[in-house]
Parts: sequence; structure tokens; C-alpha cells
Amino acid sequence: MMNQLNFLNPFKQEKSTKRRRQTPLNRKVKYSRLTLSFHRLASTIGKLSTTWQACIPLGIIILLFWNYAAIAQDAPPSTEEQLASLKVALDTVWVMVAGMLVFFMNAGFGMLETGFCRQKNAVNVLTKNLIVFALSTIAFWSIGFGLMFSNGGGFIGTSGGFFLSGADNSPAMGDAYEGIFKSLNWTGVPLMAKFFFQLVFAGTAATIVSGAVAERIKFLDFLIFSILLVGIAYPITGHWIWGGGWLAGKGFYDFAGSAVVHSVGGWAALMGAAFLGPRLGKYQENEAIALPGHNMSIATLGCLILWFGWFGFNPGSTMAADPNAIAHIAITTNTAGAFGGVASTIVAWLYLGKPDLSMVINGILAGLVGVTASCAWINVPSSAIIGIVAGVMVVFAVTLFDKIKIDDPVGATSVHLVCGVWGTLCVGLFSIGPNVPLHGTTPLYTAGPAAGLFFNGGLNQLITQLIGIVAIAGFTVTISSIFWLALKYTLGIRVTAEEEIEGLDIGEHGMEAYNGFLKETGHGGSSSFFSGMPKSKSIKE
Repeated sequence: MMNQLNFLNPFKQEKSTKRRRQTPLNRKVKYSRLTLSFHRLASTIGKLSTTWQACIPLGIIILLFWNYAAIAQDAPPSTEEQLASLKVALDTVWVMVAGMLVFFMNAGFGMLETGFCRQKNAVNVLTKNLIVFALSTIAFWSIGFGLMFSNGGGFIGTSGGFFLSGADNSPAMGDAYEGIFKSLNWTGVPLMAKFFFQLVFAGTAATIVSGAVAERIKFLDFLIFSILLVGIAYPITGHWIWGGGWLAGKGFYDFAGSAVVHSVGGWAALMGAAFLGPRLGKYQENEAIALPGHNMSIATLGCLILWFGWFGFNPGSTMAADPNAIAHIAITTNTAGAFGGVASTIVAWLYLGKPDLSMVINGILAGLVGVTASCAWINVPSSAIIGIVAGVMVVFAVTLFDKIKIDDPVGATSVHLVCGVWGTLCVGLFSIGPNVPLHGTTPLYTAGPAAGLFFNGGLNQLITQLIGIVAIAGFTVTISSIFWLALKYTLGIRVTAEEEIEGLDIGEHGMEAYNGFLKETGHGGSSSFFSGMPKSKSIKE
């Protein structure tokens, strides 16, 4: 009974156990067992060779350090490390999503250009817009990215970086960065994210050219020129500004590409249109003859896609998930596009007599191009002014190019060249200056262009922007002319008159976009030689 009570009472049982362990007999037995174990261990060690005996202390040390390393490895990261990793993840997601929006702009360019061109050239236009990004990917990956962003002199990157090779410890930033792409050490995202975002911008420059040379260029020549533009010409001027080159050293600023992307593409497009000459039937007796596009519905869809993509183009250029900056840039971008569209509508209505849909479309795009360089450094009212001026300019630019017989079927030079130059100047006119509070007490930006002329900043920033415009124009016109002339005198850049009359869909690709549909002639005319001319002057097939 007592034993059962002891079993049921753990405290009493524990007390009884302790009492038994404290007896001299128990202590003697325990000591004898330990002594016996020690003697056996010593005997075993004594049987080992001297070499193995020397390894025993080393093994103990290794075991201790191994356990310590395992404990250190399993230790949870600090709060600072967790926050840093989270920021890298958020920044990377934002940059990739923004890049995908810019990539989707290729669909917008394709729809816009196809709608503005005639039915008989729709397949050719779509094919060019589709293949150009594939070619841009190859050219920019293999050589363009390295020339544009690798370390080097003020003119061009000279540290390699071809095929994305070379040292790089991204997403390290600032002084912690070690690699050959120091011009991109201001953004804390992996190298592949940096490359993808810059790639979609490079593809845009080549796509701009496609519209200006539409309906008469040989397909092969366009492919070759696109590779040369994205692989060589675009990276060189890009290095001057975004790659830490000489213009960046002078304080030239272009936040998202009015100069780097749009004006470069515009200058290249202008030279292409000039060397190609106008489409057959475009100019008769010093008068521009309208050759209307065949589908304004998909042209309008293209405009909307481009407008949507611009919310990746401009806000994405933060290359960081900064909510205040992203929201502000999205608003300035949208405001400029909206006011550009309204301004072009009113001007076209007054100047041309009708609210021309093509002018509405190009006015919206003009406003978006115009605000791209300065969108992060201006206030919202300034973005409205920029959009209004761009919308007015694009209407008169289209008329001006027609007067000098530069045939641009989609108005690419008017939108991207003219308004790209205007947007570059706007940095020196409307920037509010660093450390100037805009929303509450938070400054809009801490590092960037000096205050513009209209914000008591004087002429310094404006003069710097003018220097950049002249330099980019001079270089791009020169190198583009070399490319175009080399193609002209080797392969010939223009299709035959017969192919142009029949349409490039048949002549270049052997297929039609609307097989089985009735071909129109005259004013509707996708298959007419002089479609858009008065019917008395039209030549039917």
C-alpha cells in the first residue's frame, strides 16, 4: 500500500529517489562505472597509431566549429535584412511589370501603323512590327546593352558586357556595387531585370522607324537597319545620357526617353523617309494628296494601347517601387496626353475644318512623348502646358513635312521627333528644382535637374538640354544616313513601282491581310495606285 502511494505521489517518489542516490554505496557504484568506461576508452585510443591519435583533437575542433556554423546558418535574418530583401523583391516585381507594359506597346504600334496604312500593305506593316522586337532582343542582348551601360569613356561603354557577360553583383547599389555596369547602380534590382526594362525601350526606338518608312521599303533592308540602330546607334547616344557618358557629366537629364528613345527614333525615321522618297501618288503638282488609312478603328485601338503602355514607360523608369513617385509620374503623364489630345482636336478643327481622328490620335501621343523627359520633375499644371504645346505642334508639323515632301504615313516624325525635342527642352523650362516640396513637406525629388527657366532657375539647364539635342541630332542623322546610304547602294532600299502599286503584302509576303474581301479603289483604296486622289484622277486596277 505504501509503495502504491509512493508511485501515485511523484513528489514523494522523487524525494525517495534522491535519498537513495545520495547513499555512499550508490556514489561508489557510479564512480566505478565511470572509471571503467574511461579505462576502456584509454585502452582503445592506445591501440591506435600515432597518426590517428593526433587526429582526435582535430576532429573534436571540427565538430565544435561545424555545430557552431550550423547554428549560425539556421539563425533567422535580422529585421534590416528582411526589409532589404523585401524591397528588392517589390522593386523587381514593379520593374518587370512596367517592362511588360512597355513590351505590350508593340501591339499598339502595330495596330496604329496598320490602321493608318492602306489595306494592301497591312501584312507588311504587321510583320515589321512583330519581327522588329525579336531582332531588337538579339541585337541589344549581344552588343547593345554592353555598349550602352558598361563602364567606359564618355562616348561609349568599353568594358564589354556583351551577351550580359562580366562581373556584376546586382542588386547591390551605390558604393556596394561591384561590376561593369556602374551606370545602373542606382537601382536595386537584379541585372536581368535591368536588362529587360532597357530592352523594351530599345525596341521602341526601332518601331518608330517602321511607321515613317511604311508602304515602300524593302523588308530585308528594314530588318538590317533595325539591327544596326538597336545594336550600335541607339546604345551610343544612350550611353551619353543613361550610361554615365559625357552628356550626363554636363548635367543633361532625360527621365524616361524623350531624347534617348523618341528623338533618336525620330531622327532615324526622318532620314529613312528622306532617302526612300514619297509614296507613288503622294505629291501631285506640289500638292499633298491624301492616302487615307484603311482602318481607323484599329488605329484608335493602337492609340489606347500605347496610352496604357505609357503608364509602364514613364512611371516604370523609377525602377523602384516608390509609391509617391509612381503616382505622381502617372498623373503628369496622363495629364499631358489628355491635354495633347484636346489641343490637337481643337487646332485641327479650326485649321483643317474638321476634328480629324488621326490628329486626335497623334495629339494624344504627342503629349505623352512631350512629357516623357520631365514627368518626374514637374508639377501637374506644367504637364498640362507641355501637352497643349505638343498637341498644337503635331498638327503643324504634319503640314510642314508635307510641304517639304517628307512622306510619313503615320506621322512618326511629327510625334516622336518634333515632340521628343520639345519634351527634352521642357526639362530646362519646367523642372521645379531639387528639394522643393510639392505634396506637403516631401520634396518631389532630391537629385535631378536644376530648376527650369519658368521656375526661377535661369538658362543653365535649358542650355545643357539644347547641347544634348544638337549632339543627338548630329550623331543620329550622320550614322543613320550612313546606314541608309549603304543599304541603298548595295541592296536597294525601295521596292519596285509594280510591287508598290500591287501592295507589299503580295510583293513582299505573298499573302493578303483580308483574303476573300472585296478590294476597294479610289478614296477607300487600299489597292488603288492613287488611293485617296479625286476619282477623276484615280487609276483603278
